[in-house]
Amino acid sequence: MPTRRDFFSRMSDGLMGTALASLFAQNLHANDGLYDLTPKKPHHAPRAKAVIQLFMNGGPSQVDLFDHKPALTKYAGQAPSRDLAAEVRAVRETGGLMPSPYKFARYGQSGIELSEMLPHLAKVADEISVVKSMYTTHLAHEAALFLMHGGRILPTRPSLGAWVTFGLGSENQNLPAYVVLDDPKGPPINFIQNWQAGWLPAVYQGTRVRSEGSPILNLQAKQEYPSGIVDLSRSLLHRMDTAHRDRHPGNAELEARIANYELAARMQMEATDALDIEKESAATKLAYGLNDERTASYGKRCLMARRLVERGVRLVQVYIEQQIWDNHNKIRAGLEYACGKTDRPAAALVRDLKERGLLDSTLVVWGGEFGRLPIAQDPGPNAGRDHGPSGFSIWMAGGGIKGGTTYGATDEIGYRAAENRVSVHDFHATVLHLLGMDHRKLVFEREGRNERITDEFPARVLGEIIS
Repeated sequence: MPTRRDFFSRMSDGLMGTALASLFAQNLHANDGLYDLTPKKPHHAPRAKAVIQLFMNGGPSQVDLFDHKPALTKYAGQAPSRDLAAEVRAVRETGGLMPSPYKFARYGQSGIELSEMLPHLAKVADEISVVKSMYTTHLAHEAALFLMHGGRILPTRPSLGAWVTFGLGSENQNLPAYVVLDDPKGPPINFIQNWQAGWLPAVYQGTRVRSEGSPILNLQAKQEYPSGIVDLSRSLLHRMDTAHRDRHPGNAELEARIANYELAARMQMEATDALDIEKESAATKLAYGLNDERTASYGKRCLMARRLVERGVRLVQVYIEQQIWDNHNKIRAGLEYACGKTDRPAAALVRDLKERGLLDSTLVVWGGEFGRLPIAQDPGPNAGRDHGPSGFSIWMAGGGIKGGTTYGATDEIGYRAAENRVSVHDFHATVLHLLGMDHRKLVFEREGRNERITDEFPARVLGEIIS
């Protein structure tokens, strides 16, 4: 006859095992039906419905564009301090403090100070908020990009766009929720890892859309069939997919693949219209610089971004030609090239959104993974600037942002964020807040841990720049 000790020693085979299996099953299927792009309720009333991120990969120089530092003229040529010198990667190429070759002036009623290299942005100065005290923790492009997009310097983390679509879904089920418009001249460093879903379900990964040729490869069938046959075949495929999914419950990768195929079918009509900029007026094309070889490519992508958010796409990232802001030498030529390509289209986007009544609900973000140092690299006529992670600038507009403002400051020479320092995690928390999400509540349970884009790092919302 079994003893009391025998009963408890074998309990895991019976009642306890049944309960444990039930808990495992609940955990496995707890999110069934949630891994899709249907609209989801935010944590609080949102200020923005969509985000357009103009990502300036390479690291724009803050002291030449947004952060005027007269002290650099005063101390020109002087050797850098010890802590500044410690951030230099190529010591033998290092010179002294180097002032900006560009003039600065105040623009708009707000008097925001901008470089002469940004004449078009100057015309919408009262719509933007310049954050001058951003800082990051790594001076290599790869790690800094992982941090800026995913919150850690690790290559496997979900991107901000993936978190946004995971938290909110999409208002348009016939278009991707998260679209990436990269440059035809070449992808950014880390390539698709910049917009990956990481360990979030794959349905939340960014969809890469081309601005030249067919926007989305293999979207249209090679052979046209009557609509009745197309509808019948899609209905049959849907039933087969559903039956296959039911035989493999809890398989997020399978669910994402089925969802993507079904989205592709719906996109065949709507994506073609959304990305057709030929429907825009001549005046709009001119404003974005589509008539100018320098600005045409970037202008086209900015215009496509507006058309996408106009149709309910949640987040659009627009990348620029690989590393054109990475001005280690010949900084004058490099900045003139980069600003010449991007300034006019970026300003046109802000103005266009406002004229269409979309700026209040669309957050526009401009910036790179870090800035540049205030000292010369490769000193001489071809001087440039090395990576500067300790202090750099970004700007934001629309979506609840208080226009015509500046926030934070770097030190006297523009090297280190000194006043109201803003971390990458603060930036992420602010973007999520404007979209109606609390970064502490936006979690994904993974291996028994509640994961967040801000992880366990302290992060605060920049309430000072919110209207």
